Amino acid sequence: DVQLQASGGGLAQAGGSLRLSCAASGFTFDDSTIGWFRQAPGKEREGVSCISPSDGRAYYGDSVKGRFTISSDNAKNTVYLQMNSLKPEDTAVYYCAADLSNWVLLTEYEYDYWGQGTQVTVSS
Repeated sequence: DVQLQASGGGLAQAGGSLRLSCAASGFTFDDSTIGWFRQAPGKEREGVSCISPSDGRAYYGDSVKGRFTISSDNAKNTVYLQMNSLKPEDTAVYYCAADLSNWVLLTEYEYDYWGQGTQVTVSS
């Protein structure tokens, strides 16, 4: 079975940092694209970042460019999202998802499997 386990959320102050992890299993990690999405209360889900574990190609949403960094540890089938310079508007439930293609697109409908969310709250 495909499993995506997101962890690392919590409470941070504005300007602080958090690191999210997404542990994947049940599919060929190297052939996939792993993405992070977020959804704030009352808002639509938004693409944050995605990465191809096979070659490190990555893409970032405009709202997080320069502040967030995505990376993968292929030995652990895990993708990380390092979030720095956090802002209150980063507050959301963050989801990781797997696209079984290698196209590195941050388009929600491309993703085949979704993990449970992890809450990130940034206080001002």
